[in-house]
This record gives sequence, structure tokens and C-alpha cells, in this order.
Amino acid sequence: MSQQEPPEREPQEEKPANLRSREVTEGPERAPHRAMFRAMGFDDDDLSNPMVGVANPAADITPCNVHLDDVADAAIDGIDDAAGMPIEFGTVTISDAISMGTEGMKASLISREIIADSVELVAFGERMDALVTVAGCDKNLPGMMMAAVRTDLPSVFLYGGSIMPGEHEGREVTVQNVFEGVGAVASGEMTEDELVELEHAACPGAGSCGGMFTANTMASISEALGLAPLGSASPPAEDESRYEVAERAGELALECVREDRRPSDILTKESFENAIAVQVALGGSTNAVLHLLALAAEAGIDLSIEEFDEISARTPKIANLQPGGTSVMNDLHEVGGVPVVIRRLVEGGYVHGDAATVTGRTVREELTELGRRGDLPPDSEIDEEFLRPVADPFYEEGAIKILTGNLAPDGAVLKVTGEDKWFHEGPVRVFEDEEAAMAYVQEGEIESGDVIAIRNEGPQGGPGMREMLGVTAAVVGAGHEDDVALLTDGRFSGATRGPMIGHVAPEAFAGGPIAALEDGDTVTIDVDERRMDADLTDEELADRLADRDRPAPNYDTGVLAKYGQTFGSAANGAVTNPGAKRE
Repeated sequence: MSQQEPPEREPQEEKPANLRSREVTEGPERAPHRAMFRAMGFDDDDLSNPMVGVANPAADITPCNVHLDDVADAAIDGIDDAAGMPIEFGTVTISDAISMGTEGMKASLISREIIADSVELVAFGERMDALVTVAGCDKNLPGMMMAAVRTDLPSVFLYGGSIMPGEHEGREVTVQNVFEGVGAVASGEMTEDELVELEHAACPGAGSCGGMFTANTMASISEALGLAPLGSASPPAEDESRYEVAERAGELALECVREDRRPSDILTKESFENAIAVQVALGGSTNAVLHLLALAAEAGIDLSIEEFDEISARTPKIANLQPGGTSVMNDLHEVGGVPVVIRRLVEGGYVHGDAATVTGRTVREELTELGRRGDLPPDSEIDEEFLRPVADPFYEEGAIKILTGNLAPDGAVLKVTGEDKWFHEGPVRVFEDEEAAMAYVQEGEIESGDVIAIRNEGPQGGPGMREMLGVTAAVVGAGHEDDVALLTDGRFSGATRGPMIGHVAPEAFAGGPIAALEDGDTVTIDVDERRMDADLTDEELADRLADRDRPAPNYDTGVLAKYGQTFGSAANGAVTNPGAKRE
């Protein structure tokens, strides 16, 4: 019996010379490589096309990511339709909400670095030509954007979309309400049975947390940076329009390959100024400060933490979104999405309309195109209770304030979710970790006028700079939203509200002044003057720090030890990449 003859091979079309996938698909010496691809169902047509990596952190450990296989499949369809060769691969994710308030939260910021490292590594190792980077939970978003910047391949950022709000007792609720309910139970304002009812209602399906928390803030920022198309951030996770956005992202990746359009062609100082303006106009998460600093460092663009305060001081807050307001991301989607905010900021002179975007058009040109397609409603149709004109904003200044002073010489970050001018002076209660502070609050020890200081939770000291929504929500839930302040070298969730000051730098582990605080010291926080000071002289601070024994690292082996040793200061984005700007 004769063997079956191999199919007659059509002459393979040569790829453009600038495509590095040629290294694994072309020439007789690459026959073994092509054989491996054929085992996965790829054919000659595929092998002649640009190889587009689809980085997909789908997982069953968080509702933010549980649907991402479907989102990635839609992007793959777009790549196929545009004559690309889609290669899907996975990476890690951490559920911030599920790890919140536990030791596991130390993994969150580290996951940003691992995502960036792993996507960079796969794209490099497999000689990919382009990327579609898919993201769901909080640290997915900056991690994926950092990977695109590092590889500088033609790339499109694709958000997985937001969860719809739940409904409880006739009002819309999110996971923020559940966290705050924990504090309300501790103070007797809510029963445990009521909390259980709220728990069952708050998260009705797939998607990232619904308010202008970290994921939605970073998704909005991806549009402002130009790494994602305008209008792509707001479609909900389970809405058909989310999958239309995904398919378009796949098609756009091939357009970027043909035009050789890369992140380095898009990102400029003006891009980052636009991103900050959008962040503060929306009332976005403090985590965006950390992530934008890291992205700028990866891109080699000078950006200082002080510039967030400068831009926030001149940019009005015009959106009424949780946690400082009442609306969620789907509400923004229903009035046109992030572009309606960007349009007002461009017209008011707060955003650079000539900045580049991933589509090849400028921000202003993209707004014109969206209007032409009917995707951008007239300003007159938008309810001013939700989105105000820049001439009549909710607040004259944006939501982010950068404080300095003798407790934070390198800066600390506050998101204002209420009255702009806030002054607080009171005795400090010092805690060496989050758990001790949480116990203090839950046991009813907290008093009006307190300043709670949580230290040794920075990027090196934690390590990993835990978010502390559990503590901050418990303080608010206990009825102390305005009369108790909290400061830490750790971070906060985007859902945090109230006078909560994070990212205190230098951190305690590195010998920052926060390490010198003792119970009963008077701390003054003056938001109007951008100051946070202990009632201690420079000499007293220096003497206390000199007498202090530096704590041993919490981990001396494994992934936490490795990243704890490589993190830079929060004031510079807590970067670990040795080639990124770190000073």
C-alpha cells in the first residue's frame, strides 16, 4: 500500500521584511518550526500572515476575568478576518477584591509585574509581530500596557468590560457597598442578615467592579493615552457591544502592523498629561498615579508625582461616579462613554486634542469620527446631574491631591471624594500592619479625631503594597468618613473614599519618616496646603529613625522575596524593570 502523497504546496507569500515572525516561519531550515504550528491547525495561509499574540488572563478566580475567553475569541475573529495569524496565550491574574484584607493581597501589585514580564517574554520568545492585550481585573490593565510599551510591537489594548450594578432595596449597589457594610455591622448600623442580603445582590455577573475604581479608571486612561480606541472602555462585560469592540481590536492590530504603528509612536508627554486630566476629571483611583508613573518609566518619559497635583489643580472634576458620586461605568456608557468626557476636556483646553491614538488619528480626529458615526451624542442630551460642563463642574479642581511634608518628603496620594478643603489634626494610632488596624476598627476602638497610621505595607516592606479597602471601608461604615484620617505607605482600592492618604514615600521599611511615628504624636493634614506633618522637629525625627531597628523582610524566599527586593519607590511607580526610569 503506497503512502499518501503530501498535498501540493502553493508558493508561500513572503512576509514583509520587518516582521520578526519570519524567523520561525520561513525558509527550509524552519521546517521543524512549521511542523509544530501545523500540529495546532495552522496552514500555509496562516504562516504567511503576521503573527498576532492575544494575551489572555482569563480565569475562574474573579468575575473580572471569568468571561475573557469569549472576549479573546472575538478579538481572534477580528485578526482572522484581517488576514492575521492569531496566537492566544495565557498569563496570571489576582482577584483584588477576593484577596483584599488578607496576606494574599501582597500578590496584587506583584501580579502587575508578572503580567508585564510574562507577556514580554512570550512575545519575545515566540517572535510575535503584534499584540492584542486583554485585561480584566485591576493589575491586568497596567501590566498589559507595560508589556506593550516594553515590546514596542504594534499593539491594541482591549478591556474586558465592567460588571453591571446590582440592585438592593431599590438602589444600585456595587461591591463597595458590601465592604462598607462590614464596618456598618461592626458599629451596629446594619445587621448581619442585612449584610448577607447585600452580599447576594451586589455582583450580578461577569465584569470588573462597576464604579470608577481601579479597573475602570485604567480602562478610561487607556483611551486617553491612545493605546485603546476611543469608546472602547465603557461597554459592559456581557453586552454585545463589548464583543464588537473586541473584534475591532483584532482588526486594528493588523492595521497597526501594516502601518508599523507602535506604542513609541503614540506615547508622548502630552499623552500622559491627557491621561492624568481624564483621571482627575472622572474622580478616578489613586492607583492610577502609581501605574501611570510606572508606564511613563517604561516608556522613558519624564513624569513626576508632583505633576499629578499640578494637572489636578487646573482640571475640573465633572463626573458623578462612584466612589465619590452615585453612578457607575454603565451609566457613563449609556451617555457615550469616556469620549464625552474627553470631548469636554478638549473643548475646555484641558486635554491635548492633537495627541496620537492607536487608530492613526489624533484625539480630536477620533472625536470627529465618533460623531460622524453617530456614536457620540450631542452635549445637550447629557444629564448635567451626571456629567457637568467644565464651566460648571462638581468641583473646580480634580480629585487627586499630592501631599508632602515631614511625613512624606517624596509625596503621598489622596483622592478627594467630597469637600475640596479639608483640615484634620489629631493623635496618631500607629499600626505595624493592616490586620492590627482592622482589629482596632472592628473592636470599636476608633474615636472621632483619630489619625490611623499603617506602616511597613509599602512595595518593599509589605512587600507588594497591599490595598486596604477593608480598613477604609470599615472606617466609613462605622460612621467616620469625615472625622478620622488614615495614612499608610500601602495603597487603597479605587473604591476607597474619605480622607485616606496612601503611597507615603519614602516607605517605613526604607527608613521613611512614617517609621518614626509613635502613638499619641499629633499629625496635621491640610489638604488645601497639600501638607501632612507630624508635630516633630527634624532633629526629633532623625533621632527616632537613628534609634530604629530596620525590620527583617517578611519573606526571604519565593516570589514575594524576589519582587520585594526589586521594587522601586512608590513615588516613581514601584517599578521593577531595571531598564526603566527609577529615580
